[in-house]
Amino acid sequence: MSSNIEKPTVKSSADSLNDYIQSLNAFEKQALDFHSLGRPGKIEVVSTKPCNTEKALALAYSPGVAIPCLAIAKNTDAVYDYTSKGNLVAVISDGTAVLGLGNIGPHASKPVMEGKGILFKNFAGIDVFDIEVKSSSPAEFIAAVKTLEPTFGGINLEDIKAPECFEIEEALKREMNIPVFHDDQHGTAIVSGAALLNACKIVNKKLDDIRLVVNGAGASASACAKIFMSLGVKHENLLMCDSSGVIYKGRTKGMNKYKEEFAQETEKRTLTDALKNADVFVGLSVAGAVTGEMLKTMAKDPIIFAMANPNPEITPADARAARPDAIIATGRSDYPNQVNNVLGFPSIFRGALDTRATQINEAMKLAACHALAELAQEEVPDTVSASYGGERFKFGRDYLIPKPFDTRVLLWVAPAVAKAAIHSGVAQKPITNWIAYRDRLEAIQGPEKVFIRSAIHQVHQIAERQGRLPRIVFPEGTSVKILKSIRALIDEKICQPVVLGEEKNILELAREHAIDMEGIEILAVHNNPLIKKYGAELFKRRAKKGIDATTAEQMMNNPNYFAAMMIDQGEADGMVNGATTNYAEAVRPIIKTIGLAKDHVPAGLNILITDNRLLFLADTTFNMNPTSEQLAQIAIQTAFVAEQFKQKPRIAMLSYSNFSGADGTPSKMKKAVEIIRRLRPDLIVEGDMQADTAVNSDIQNSIFPFSALGGEANILIFPNLESSNISYKLLQQLGKVEVVGPFLLGVRRAANVLQRTTTEETIFNTVVLTALEAQIIHDKRAEISKNSTHGKS
Repeated sequence: MSSNIEKPTVKSSADSLNDYIQSLNAFEKQALDFHSLGRPGKIEVVSTKPCNTEKALALAYSPGVAIPCLAIAKNTDAVYDYTSKGNLVAVISDGTAVLGLGNIGPHASKPVMEGKGILFKNFAGIDVFDIEVKSSSPAEFIAAVKTLEPTFGGINLEDIKAPECFEIEEALKREMNIPVFHDDQHGTAIVSGAALLNACKIVNKKLDDIRLVVNGAGASASACAKIFMSLGVKHENLLMCDSSGVIYKGRTKGMNKYKEEFAQETEKRTLTDALKNADVFVGLSVAGAVTGEMLKTMAKDPIIFAMANPNPEITPADARAARPDAIIATGRSDYPNQVNNVLGFPSIFRGALDTRATQINEAMKLAACHALAELAQEEVPDTVSASYGGERFKFGRDYLIPKPFDTRVLLWVAPAVAKAAIHSGVAQKPITNWIAYRDRLEAIQGPEKVFIRSAIHQVHQIAERQGRLPRIVFPEGTSVKILKSIRALIDEKICQPVVLGEEKNILELAREHAIDMEGIEILAVHNNPLIKKYGAELFKRRAKKGIDATTAEQMMNNPNYFAAMMIDQGEADGMVNGATTNYAEAVRPIIKTIGLAKDHVPAGLNILITDNRLLFLADTTFNMNPTSEQLAQIAIQTAFVAEQFKQKPRIAMLSYSNFSGADGTPSKMKKAVEIIRRLRPDLIVEGDMQADTAVNSDIQNSIFPFSALGGEANILIFPNLESSNISYKLLQQLGKVEVVGPFLLGVRRAANVLQRTTTEETIFNTVVLTALEAQIIHDKRAEISKNSTHGKS
C-alpha cells in the first residue's frame, strides 16, 4: 500500500559542499581557489638526483638501487647516508583538534598538515610527508605511528586533542628512537618562554620571584607552564585556570592527572581571584576571557600574553588602556610581539636532525628558548626591517622576540639545539665544525624567499615617506591577466593603477571573470583630449626623424604610445605592457617617447631566482651585438639594480673561452672588463670567462685561482642577444628557477615590458619592481631639483 506522506529531503555531501561554497566571502573563496587551482594541494615530491638518461634510471632504480640497499642491510645507520631519512619529518594528525575548528576529522586536517610541511621546507629546508591517521583510540594511533620509524628522521604531532595528546606523545617518545615533538604543546611553550625571559628582563623581575597565572589547561597551556617552571618560575607561584576556574587541590570537576600536576593549595577560585597581584598572565583560552578591570588588580609592570586565536583574551588596546605599564604579546601578526610557532619548530627539528638526536628533550627546548631571547636583544639588520615595510625593531616592550622572517633565527636556534643535543647525550652524530655547520645553514636560505616581499615592503616604506603610491599605467586594459593582477596589486597597496581602454568593454570583461574593479581607474584613449597635446609633443621631438604632425597625433591613439607619453609628461610614474603584444612592438613606444637617460644604453635585464641565489642577466632583449663600450655600460647599469636589492655585484663578462682574450667575442669581453675597471674601480668584475666558471666557485678555485671574482658571479653579461635570450628562456622553461623580467635598463622613466607567455604572478612581480623603480627615480629627480635650486641660490 502506497503512502502519501512526503519523506524528508536529505542533502547529499555534494549539495552541502555547494551550499558552503556559496556562503563564503571573497577572501574565503580566494583561499579555496588557492588550494584547488592548478595541481590541487600545496606540496609535491621533487627528485634530488637527475633521472633523465638510461644510465641515471639504472642508478636510481634497478639494478643500481640494490647497492645502497645492501649497504644499509649491513649497517642500518647507513640509511642516513643513502636516503632522505635524515632530512624527512612526518607531520601527523588525527584531526581531533584542528586550529580553532575542533574535531573535523583526518581528511579535513590535511590542508593544515600540508601547510605545516611548507613551513618546515621554507624556514629550515626540511622535507615533509603529511600523514592523516584514522584511528579510534590513542593506542591505535600510537601503534600506527610507531611503524613509521624506519622512514622518518623525526615525528611532528599536530592538532590532536587533549588529554589524548599527552598520552600519545609520552608513549611515542618512550618507544621510538627518533625525535617526537607535539608542536601545539612545545612550540608555543618555547616561543612564549623566550618572550617571558625578555619581558622579565625589561621590567627587572626575576623568574623565581614572579607570580604567574595560566588561563587554559589544554596541551599548549600545560607545556607552557612546564617550560616556565624549567626556566625558573616556582611551582607554588603558578596558578592554572580552566573553564571551571582555578585548579586547586581537592577539586574534582573536570580534573584529570595532567591538570592535577598543577593543582595548588589555595583559596582562590576564579580567574579574577588568581590575577590579583599576579605579575604575569598567560592566556591560551578564549577571546574575551579577561577584562581591563581584572588587569588593574595585577602587580606593577604586568606581563600579559593573550595568545588565544584568532582573537586574544583581551585586545592590546584594551589591555593598554587598563594598564599603560603592561608588556603585551598575542598570537596575531597584526600586533607587536606575535608568539608564532614558526620561530621554533623548523629550527628545532633542523638542529635535532643534523645531530641525529634520538629525542627533543628539555635541554634542547630550553636552548631554543634562550637562543630566541638572546637574538631579540641583538641589533636588528635592515634586511629584517625591509621585510616588514621598513619598520625599525629594537629590543624593548614591543619587540620581545624575533620576527618570523628574520633569517637569523635558523642560524641561532638550530646550532643552540644541536649543541644541547650533544651536551645532553642524545646526539648520535655530534657536530665538530660549527663554522662549517653555520655555512650549511646559510646555504639553506635563498634570497628568493624574501625577494619580492622585500621589494613590496620597500615600496610601502618609500610610499609612506613620499606620501603617495606610484601611478602605474597599463595600456592593455582588455587583458584578463592584467586585470586580475591589478586586483592583487591594489590589495597589496603597490600602486595607483590606471587601465587604458573603453570603460564599457573593460567592465564587461571584469564582470565576466568576476574581477573586482573597485579602486581601478579606467582611462579611455579614443577621443581623449590629451591626444592633441601628446601628439604635438611627440612631433616636436621626432620631426627630424621623419614623423609629421598628423602621424604623431595618430600614434597617440595607440594605448602603448599614449601610456608612454603619460609618463613622459609626468602624469604617471611608470608603465607595464607586453602581455598581449610582441616585445618589439611593446618596447618601441617607450624608446621613441620616453627616451634614454644620459650616457645610458638600452638593454634588457632578467632576474633569475633559484633555490639559493639571485642572478642578474643582461642584455637579454635589446642589442643584437653590443660593443665593448656598450657592454661595460650595461654591466654598470645592472650592478646598480643589484645594489638596490642589497646584492654585492660580482660581474662575469661571458664568452666561449676562459681568459683567452682571443679575437672576436673573448677580446670584446676582455676589453669591456678593462672599461668597467676604469669607470667603476669599486666593482668586482672578471672576464672573458665561460658561464660554468662564472657561477661555480669550485672551478674558479681549482683551475683559475687568479680570478678576481672571489666567488660565484651574480651578474652575467652576455656577448650578444642570441646567447642571452636563448639562455634565459631555456632556464625559464627547463630549470627550477623563477624568472622575473625582462626589465628595461637605460630608460629615463620606469617602464617595463612583459612577455606574452607571462603569468599573473609574473605580472605582479614585474609591477612591484616597476613601482619600486618609479619611486627611486622620483627620489633621484627630487634630489637633482634640490641641488639645482641650492646651486642657483
